[in-house]
Amino acid sequence: MKQLNRYIRPYYGYIALAVFIKLVGAVLELFIPYLMEQMLDVQVPAGDLTGIYLFGAGMILCAAGCLAANIWANRMSAVSSGKITLAIRHDLFEKLQSLSARQMDTLTISSAESRLTSDTYNINQLLARVQRLGIRAPILLLGGVTMMLGMDAPLALVLIAMLPIIAVVVYFVTKTSVPLYTKQQGVLDKVVRTVQENITGIRVIKALSKTDYEKDRFRRVNQELTAVDEKAGVITSITNPTSTLVLNLGLTLVVVAGAFRVNGGGCQSGVIVAFLQYFTMILNAMLGITRIFVMYSKGEASAKRVANALAMPADLTVLAEKAPPAENAPHIAFQNVTFSYTGRGNNLENLSFSLQHGQCLGILGPTGSGKSTILNLLLRLYDPDSGVVAIDGRDIRTIPREELQKKFGVVFQNDFVAQGTIGENLRFFRELDDAAIARAAGNAQADFITEKPGGMDAPVTVRGNNLSGGQKQRLLIGRALAGDPEILVLDDASSALDYRTDANLRHALARNYARTTTVIVAQRVSSLRHADLILVLDDGRVIGMGSHGQLMEDCPEYRAIANAQMGEGKEAV
Repeated sequence: MKQLNRYIRPYYGYIALAVFIKLVGAVLELFIPYLMEQMLDVQVPAGDLTGIYLFGAGMILCAAGCLAANIWANRMSAVSSGKITLAIRHDLFEKLQSLSARQMDTLTISSAESRLTSDTYNINQLLARVQRLGIRAPILLLGGVTMMLGMDAPLALVLIAMLPIIAVVVYFVTKTSVPLYTKQQGVLDKVVRTVQENITGIRVIKALSKTDYEKDRFRRVNQELTAVDEKAGVITSITNPTSTLVLNLGLTLVVVAGAFRVNGGGCQSGVIVAFLQYFTMILNAMLGITRIFVMYSKGEASAKRVANALAMPADLTVLAEKAPPAENAPHIAFQNVTFSYTGRGNNLENLSFSLQHGQCLGILGPTGSGKSTILNLLLRLYDPDSGVVAIDGRDIRTIPREELQKKFGVVFQNDFVAQGTIGENLRFFRELDDAAIARAAGNAQADFITEKPGGMDAPVTVRGNNLSGGQKQRLLIGRALAGDPEILVLDDASSALDYRTDANLRHALARNYARTTTVIVAQRVSSLRHADLILVLDDGRVIGMGSHGQLMEDCPEYRAIANAQMGEGKEAV
């Protein structure tokens, strides 16, 4: 929790007030058995009705004050813990947004989701429990022991002797359970990932009749989570029954010893009754403390996971420019770029090319050849291991993130459509006027919008499930064009379009976005044949580079693909 102390610090005063109110309530509660003992041992034997009424009224007032103080303090603890958790969750979400793709690969999406949800919930519960029980329980424990020592020290020592046994049990449970709860949250990440994959791929799973396989996969990971949870639960469950057993044994000894002392005149019966009340307080206080330690085990494990995510260093820092960019520098340039996702093998090797403003780059190659990796480096989702990626002669590592991102309009291979309306998806939280949205939709050949009831206000379901594949791709292309980007990146963005719509899209881009530099990844030669420069990749290496005509002459692999897709002869050229 030390790492999260900066979130608690602004609420020190508020928490201190809640603690003071809780202290007042606990002290009032401690006085109730004492007043009862005085009434039974002093006022009742003397037959003093006035004293009896006064002590009874005092007990009622103490109980009412204790109730009011606890309610007030509990409400304050709920407010402060909620606000602290709100700040932690906000900063964690912001941190996750700032992580590089490489860092997110290390963290994993499922782990990020569980840290943002279940881990922050555990922290919230810890903060609330500590404020509710962390003050009241120790005060009742220490105060009850003090009051008992004042009434009858020999009897009090019998119960006090039992407390070290409970302390040893609590220490053992806490020491053992924290690693288990850390492991539990790690297994929970697996459960989240399994469910996430199942929901995302539900259509494919059903189409391939893999429902039973997915059930079995979820059963295995769920059993793993259950096993860890059971082990942690077994250990933590030792605390309550052990504490109850030890304290009940102590109470039994107190009653037996007290009976002998009352019989011998060593103490009065009111003391025994008060001891029973204080014993109940001490028992509840010990159970409360053990619950805090159990919650602390979960909270500490979650706090470490959240703190580790928040402490992840900035990966894609902005470097200082060493020299001003050269005049007439190409718009986009890759200079001897080499990159590996894992460090064990290069996904791109010694890649160099350049594009001028308004030119189009086409990238073709089999799966895993490095096509999307080029886009990831251009967008600075990753930094190259060696070499330079430059825009207008500036190393993109020297361009601030917001400035860099505003240059691009992007449609990824596995992009997403948000729930809302068609217009909201095209605008995508940007301050764009209706004319810009309509123009982008028209250029993206999204004519289906006018055919839908409501037009731009037509609803879109989660992940765009009420749209066809071609409609989603045209909607996404329109979203990329709406911001009038300097660089348009299309990662297999027209695979679901028919040939006529694809051709119309290319003509619209050439006509209305002549100054926009376009980078297209596609599997169809017809989508790339008009590009100014085409890269043919295989296993991260360039095996062909040039225009369509040049590649048809010089690159056998490209020529084979073109002939297979478009037929041999002049049409292929």
